[in-house]
Amino acid sequence: MSSDVVISVENVSKMYQVYSKPSDRMMQMIYRGHRQLYKEFWALNDVSFEVRRGETIGVIGRNGSGKSTLLQILAGTLTPTSGKVAINGRVTALLELGSGFNPEFTGRENIFLNATILGVSQEVVENKFDEIAAFADIGDFLEQPVKTYSSGMYARLAFAVAISFEPEILIVDEILSVGDVFFQARCMRKLDEFRENGGTVFFVTHDTHAVERVCTRAIVLSHGKKVFEGGTADGVTVYYKMSREEAKAPTKQVDSSTVTTAQSEEKHSQLAELESIDIRRDHVVGDHSALIEEVYITDDEGVQRSNFGIGEWMTVRLVVTFNAAFDSVDFGVGIRDQSGTLIGGAHSMYENSSIGPIKAGERRCLLTKIKLDVAPREYLLIAGIARHDSLQVYQECYGLYDFCAISVTGNKKFWGEVALPSSTADEGEPTSSPESTV
Repeated sequence: MSSDVVISVENVSKMYQVYSKPSDRMMQMIYRGHRQLYKEFWALNDVSFEVRRGETIGVIGRNGSGKSTLLQILAGTLTPTSGKVAINGRVTALLELGSGFNPEFTGRENIFLNATILGVSQEVVENKFDEIAAFADIGDFLEQPVKTYSSGMYARLAFAVAISFEPEILIVDEILSVGDVFFQARCMRKLDEFRENGGTVFFVTHDTHAVERVCTRAIVLSHGKKVFEGGTADGVTVYYKMSREEAKAPTKQVDSSTVTTAQSEEKHSQLAELESIDIRRDHVVGDHSALIEEVYITDDEGVQRSNFGIGEWMTVRLVVTFNAAFDSVDFGVGIRDQSGTLIGGAHSMYENSSIGPIKAGERRCLLTKIKLDVAPREYLLIAGIARHDSLQVYQECYGLYDFCAISVTGNKKFWGEVALPSSTADEGEPTSSPESTV
């Protein structure tokens, strides 16, 4: 196997013996192969591929397609019925919730237990402990037995331990799907860092958007067989087409957001009737020459909400204190998906509505409106204050990333993730063919 190849899977199959009743299992031992009392179920059937160092591979497929079985074989917790698997590198696997944890031990004790299993010295663990605890973000539960943890807390601690000890290959099952939207966003940022540092990621997910954003290649499984291997966009298309076929079997964008400023006493008095949201500040950037103190989110009628229907308007007000004077400054609110991709938003610079001049110590209420013509799911909001010299050159005063979550629900009536202005028409029979040019 080439030194650049870290995972090699060659004609791997996994067969389970399925018995109609428990007594048949015992009888099968007596017959010793002279008679077959079981049905063969092939969870994997002749699967082959290679993964090179630094790649991120996403495995997608419907339930029962063999995804988790494949990951367990790669992690070494399951033996294939036939075929060869070769791993070239230090592997850390995140499979089922709680795997590798002693339920009677506290979170702290399980960190040291997992480190011992991975061959990490106690000195290294002690140096990394604060980093692990901060990423897990489970507070005082770190000193409680993990049997008292929720599934999300399990996932937080497991991922924090796995990623902190710098594996060469990270194998991840759908464990991350149990975490909240903020945890998933942090995980995606951490996976980006891991990949940029040369790490290899092999993970199973139903989140096709994460596959397109994070992965370099996609593998699609169906009924234990590999039906596609290649580009992520093509892989997602194959997956959706396959899902639709199985389900059928018997059994203007610029106009969508506006930015304005609200500075009158009448506008400020409206805030007295509203309640500022709880702002998460675990990802703040900028030189703090401004501070976003409060955030208010309402619908188009002024009712505070965090759940919107497709096509509804969302109003976001930022109460900002400026700690320095500016001739001109811009602000904006953006929407990101769980993988961290910016979907869109409202920004004063693009609306040619920068504000200023601003005096040091001045307090402003800045208003944005965004029409949520987006696919139904949970989204994260970002907000920022910046002084722009150009699109590429700017001074970030204060930026809040993933400071709250909103959800969009409903049946979408557009193709893709965002409703773009579009039209279709039948122009009839063409009157002439375009002339070819050389």
